Amino acid sequence: MLPEWLVKEIDEVPGFRAFAGVDELHQQLSTLASEYPEVAVLRRVGTSRDGEPLLCLSITDPATTPARPEALVFGLPHPNEPIGGLTAIHLARRLCVDPSLRERLGHTWHIIACIDPDGLRLNEGWLGGPFTREHYARHFYRPAGVDQIEWTFPLDYKDAYFDEALPETQAIMRLIDQHRPSLVCSLHNGELGGVYYYLSRPEPPLHDILQEVPGYLGLPLDRGEPEAPYMVRLADGIFLSSSMRRAYDYRIGLGESWAGDSGDNTASYAARYGSLTLVSELPYWTAPVAGDDTPSGTSYASALAEQSVLLDDLSELLNQTLGKVENQLAAAQSPYWRATRFFAAFLASATSTAKQRSQLPESERKATIAELASLTSDVQSYRLRYGGILLRALDGELAVGNTRAPIRAARATVATRYEGWLAEDAADEDYEVIPIRLLVATQYAATIAAAEHLVSSGTSRS
Repeated sequence: MLPEWLVKEIDEVPGFRAFAGVDELHQQLSTLASEYPEVAVLRRVGTSRDGEPLLCLSITDPATTPARPEALVFGLPHPNEPIGGLTAIHLARRLCVDPSLRERLGHTWHIIACIDPDGLRLNEGWLGGPFTREHYARHFYRPAGVDQIEWTFPLDYKDAYFDEALPETQAIMRLIDQHRPSLVCSLHNGELGGVYYYLSRPEPPLHDILQEVPGYLGLPLDRGEPEAPYMVRLADGIFLSSSMRRAYDYRIGLGESWAGDSGDNTASYAARYGSLTLVSELPYWTAPVAGDDTPSGTSYASALAEQSVLLDDLSELLNQTLGKVENQLAAAQSPYWRATRFFAAFLASATSTAKQRSQLPESERKATIAELASLTSDVQSYRLRYGGILLRALDGELAVGNTRAPIRAARATVATRYEGWLAEDAADEDYEVIPIRLLVATQYAATIAAAEHLVSSGTSRS
């Protein structure tokens, strides 16, 4: 059973009709700072690549002695993941309003509602709904790896090296270095399936609460495929934080060369201070099969082999299109083209990995129903996401007057394939839209449960 105080906090999360864009998130932080000046201070902690301010609301009780341990929470580490913006604002509001909650959670808080305002603006076309898969996909944007805040922390491991941290990443690094937080919460969300989490270290008493929260709200705990095959499962729906070091060792172990051009992540950077990092992943749409770990009638090996074929088809479309238009572009460095180049390479690598995994002896078993659903939904997601970004890139060329024949021909080809994928996805009726309130409540509950766990277990550091 969830503790009574946490149930009360979950039940009081309000409803939401839409996700919030950059201006609304900034305005809400400013409002809280002006309404609660005795506990909240708003400061600018950096500047985005396009010149947007990065705002952080710090919340504390000035008279509290001794000094409390500190917590850092930030939303939109990937700009297509806006649940965290609403979660950050709700958390900030509750901390400002309720001194008893501040006392229970026992931390000084530093809250950034949006760490990637530039990227969020490129997703604002779908934030107000309708929350159909098609509307989402047509307005979707996710940056190239070297443009992703969560994956541009410094990395120096064997022959993998990265030292080009983005300005937004540097802002997070400065906050971590300055405050040495006991708790870091990077507010993510997935897309289709169930709820899952990453922790930077095992915390068994916290595992139980994290697993129970989704069920209380009627959401499944995801028991399908992990995001990467090298993920370490701590418990159902809970994984050890990912690391580029682990990714490196896995790929080298498969006999492949390291071609990564991204850095490491928040959890790896905060580990130098002993921080507990929590990443909470929530889907927009869910399906009953996400939590079904019963064996299917399909072998895991054949499911992986089928996925590799489908991923190869998508990779080929992106790479062939790039080959045909690369020398004809008017806006070659637009975010959409940068993302398309990155995901074309990503899909080629994912194809190779899925094929190799299908040939491993340990794959000769029955796949669970949840695993099959994950493998299928990953292909659907990648088609709609990365095919959609490619289509936006081509439409951008036409919008600036680049009507050269190769651009028009590529646009027609990609649009035809894309419409087919949309129709195929629409025919899948096994998923439903999750009310935004349930998503925010789940992420909020995980965040405050982690803080309370650290304080009650005596593992927070002042």
